[in-house]
Order: sequence, then structure tokens, then C-alpha cells
Amino acid sequence: MTPRHFLTLKDLSKKEFKKILERAAELKQAQHKGVIYQPFIGKVMAMIFEKSSTRTRVSFETGMAQLGGNALFLSPNDTQLGRGEPIEDSARVISSMVDIVMMRTFSQQSIENFAAYSSVPVINALTDDHHPCQLLADMQTYIEHRGSIQGKRVVWVGDGNNMCQSYMHAAEMLDFELLIACPKGFEPCSTLLNQLSSHVTLVRDPTVAISGANLVATDAWASMGQESESELRKKAFSGFQVNEAAMGLAAADALFMHCLPAYRGLEISETIMESQWSVVWSEAENRLHSQKALIELLLK
Repeated sequence: MTPRHFLTLKDLSKKEFKKILERAAELKQAQHKGVIYQPFIGKVMAMIFEKSSTRTRVSFETGMAQLGGNALFLSPNDTQLGRGEPIEDSARVISSMVDIVMMRTFSQQSIENFAAYSSVPVINALTDDHHPCQLLADMQTYIEHRGSIQGKRVVWVGDGNNMCQSYMHAAEMLDFELLIACPKGFEPCSTLLNQLSSHVTLVRDPTVAISGANLVATDAWASMGQESESELRKKAFSGFQVNEAAMGLAAADALFMHCLPAYRGLEISETIMESQWSVVWSEAENRLHSQKALIELLLK
């Protein structure tokens, strides 16, 4: 039987997306009550990291343990992937020994190739193009604090990066309005913009975008692999900081999110993470619960 993969949010139906969010809330409540739920005793997840991580590793490793399984941490330094073995060969071998694979890498094409040769489900835990697991957590967090996101105004401030592009998919699937405020030269994929134009609008002025917003989200200006562009990006993104003045333009019940790690004084002010709008810490924790719901869907 062909395994079920999760490489972008579009690998879920709209119904499945909503079901995962509902299930994530149930799993969170159960975990907070100390309920032991271990449907996957004996199951093993391979966690392949070509990009370093804090939240991704902790949430997936903890999640598999709580579900009764085990997780193996694999880095390029520890495997033949780092010595030039074809990704197709690694996929065949690794998937023959484990039950599910989580991969955090640079190229979307790499994870697509791995999944094509894997005999078990593959989860995209971040590529340069998409970060669908974070969107599961973000949407769970909004619903947890404010209820349905349908019809709401969501603003992405900053680079049209992997997070932005996953927000674009979420806008269409959960039926909310997404405004992307980014400087010229840092737009998301033009094909995706055209495909999702009914739900996504590109603007240049972040204050115009944030005015009346229900949710404002941002990310670091320079992601992993872009360190050499740091100074250039600081100049390009001047004026795109999310701070108290900007959030003061949003709706009265607006929320602020950041996928972390955050750089205070750059894409955000020094204090916005601790402000009345911030749900960043709930958002981070919800990586655990939403990914457990995803693993459950893929393994069951």
C-alpha cells in the first residue's frame, strides 16, 4: 500500500486539516491531565536533520515517546546522507527499518525525492519552501484562544519564506484572508500567489496590512542558510518590525505569533513577546500536540 506523506498542507484535505486541529486540542487536554495514551508501542520514527532545530526535535521526540514509540535522531554527520549517498538509496534503507520518517532539510525537492522512494509516511518538518507542521500549531493556537479563524484577517509581516507560503495554503484551506507585507524582492512564489489570489493579497506597507488584523505573524529576517545576507536583509526589512505601535493598529482581540527563534530588536521589539497580544509560548507548545495528531493520522 502506498504510504501517506505530509510534505505540504495540501497533502491534507480541508476536512482532515480541521480534524487534526480538533484532535490536537483533545490530545493537549489529555496530556495536561496526565492521561497515558500509547497507541504506537514498538513504532519507531527516524528524524533526519540537515538543518538544526530546538522545537522540532524536542516536539517530535517527545511526541513519539508520549505515543508509546521511539525516535532516532539522524544528522548528516551520523549517516551516509552526509557523505554523498543518493537520497533515494537512503530512503529505501531507512524506511525498511522504521515506521515513519520526519525530515528537516533545505530543498523541497530533496524531501519529495525521499518520499517517492520511502515505504513509510514522510513528514516535512521544514524545507526552504514550506513549514506545514508550524502551521498546524499556529492554527491550533488561534482556535484555542479565539475560536474559528474562518473569515478573519491574518497578516504575515516579513520575508515571503517557507512560513509565509504555508500560511498561504492555510488561508485557502481554512478560508481566511491573508495579507503579506514584504519589501520588494522578498515576495513568496509568484505561482502560489496567482493560484491563491482569492485568499492572499500582497502589500508593501505593514501598517496598512496590520490595521484591523485579527492575527499578526512574523519570522526572523534571515533564516538558516541566509546568514551571509544578514546585513542586506536588515536594511531591506527596515520598517517591517512588529512592535507595540504596529500591534496597536490591529483589532482589539488581535493575537501575535512568531515561530521562533526570535531576534528581539530586529523583526520584533524587545518586549512584544511578553505583550498582551503574544501567544508565542502556547504556539511553541502546540507543536507537540498538533504533531502528535498528525502522527496519529499517518500511522493509523
